[in-house]
Amino acid sequence: MAGDLFGRDTLDDMEIVARRKVSGTVREALATPSSESFETVWQAALKLTFDGIPGDLHAGRTRRSGSREPWYSRGTEMCNERQISLVSEEELAAIAADMDLAAIEAGWIGANVLVAGIPRFTMLPPRTRLVFAGGAVVRVDGDNAPCRLAGEAIGRNVPDREGLDLLFPKAGRRRRGLVGFVERPGVIRPGEEVIAHLPEQWIYR
Repeated sequence: MAGDLFGRDTLDDMEIVARRKVSGTVREALATPSSESFETVWQAALKLTFDGIPGDLHAGRTRRSGSREPWYSRGTEMCNERQISLVSEEELAAIAADMDLAAIEAGWIGANVLVAGIPRFTMLPPRTRLVFAGGAVVRVDGDNAPCRLAGEAIGRNVPDREGLDLLFPKAGRRRRGLVGFVERPGVIRPGEEVIAHLPEQWIYR
């Protein structure tokens, strides 16, 4: 960075990308049928509260830490930034093609919302606000790293193929979708518009 007259760093050499909007469409709304199930099933609408989706496996304002948070002792209570899982129709199709599958259903990998029309959906940056026509707003925490648990679920739905649990984490890298939390309660319905409000972006070096 360049320095000013007082020796302080300035941002002259940092590229800052202006905030913008990208619109898409909700294809499916899904939730777990019980707190014991990983896979999700179709819903006519999702009613979101500050706790997420009532009755869903990932509902709650807090959650217990797991393998994704090695900086905490496992089971530590922490804020729940993973209330909602969102995936892209286009990215699931690309993953399926790379795995030589006819299709991967959003519900197989535990998604709550399937969207279409937003390019490189998984690469939307943290702090992006997903504003749904039904009033709900989901704040993106970050990408949802593909894991063997989701791969095993795909394998259960495609029983004539072996090794999908190991193949999915590779094929789904940076295409497995996003997780976020409810910033404003509301309703999400299939067929409605969703607008991604991207914040200003820069690379911190």
